[in-house]
Amino acid sequence: MVKTSRIEPALGAYANSFVLYLAATRPAFLLATFAACLIGLVGATFSGVKIQPFFALVTIVLALLVHAAVNVLNDYFDALNGTDAVNVERLYSFTGGSRFIQNGVLALRQTACLGYALLGAAVLGGIWLSWQVGSGLLWIGGIGVLVGWSYSAVEPRLNARGLGELCVLTGFLGVVIGADYVQRHAFSLQPVVMGMAYALLVTNLLYINQFPDRKADAQAGKRNLVVRLPLEIAAWGYLVFTLLALLWIVLMVWVGAMPELAIVSTLPLLFSLWAFRHLKQFAAVPAKLLLPIQLTLASMLGHALLLSIILFWNKS
Repeated sequence: MVKTSRIEPALGAYANSFVLYLAATRPAFLLATFAACLIGLVGATFSGVKIQPFFALVTIVLALLVHAAVNVLNDYFDALNGTDAVNVERLYSFTGGSRFIQNGVLALRQTACLGYALLGAAVLGGIWLSWQVGSGLLWIGGIGVLVGWSYSAVEPRLNARGLGELCVLTGFLGVVIGADYVQRHAFSLQPVVMGMAYALLVTNLLYINQFPDRKADAQAGKRNLVVRLPLEIAAWGYLVFTLLALLWIVLMVWVGAMPELAIVSTLPLLFSLWAFRHLKQFAAVPAKLLLPIQLTLASMLGHALLLSIILFWNKS
């Protein structure tokens, strides 16, 4: 089970600037992107592609840079619109942002500079990598960067328009597709087959994280799905994402696009069903939602790990 510290960041709590800036990227949550890269790389191996370790490492580093940049820029834009400042029901460190700006650890300008520096480094690295493996990577990376920035930017601020879930689904599926493309040097349906269920489960993490932040989001004018829907109906949305992930895997195994053993990777989804039971009961009580958030993390990472092991074991 994932643990969380309730001690928020404070000025002077970091040994040096590097540690401070690293912490501002919320590094623990970058594991979600690493898992997406892993699925893409192992999925390519499963279909007979020989992995190029150096390019695989570069892919992971660039994907992590983009995710880190999106995390930091999300903090910046949520400070501008006031969402994090009014969020008194947050479950740190899972919801309510990193609190670096609100607690005076980083200034707005410092946060913006860090976010755009990370994004710039990722773009430059992506251009070089696309020169090595194919121009198709420019489309994948370009869409990923645009979606990540648009998610919380002042305009178009997609997460405030009920499109946050679509952004996360597109972004994490794009990571799987990109990791596969770098190795295959071509587009393929393979990473979509292997990565869709994981992308749905990551989307579910965003979705459940919006419940503790619901009041603050509403005050700041962020009309995401959890804000738009009545709480009882919104809770059922979590189950919809879970069942879609389950049905996707079952369907892909049934049509032969995944090995039969891939059905085992659905076992961690039991954590999501457990989380849904708690969410349905305590959707209006943010303090009670820590366990279902942790269970959602366990579900998505457990699925990614099992699927990666199964695909590697059954590689061509």
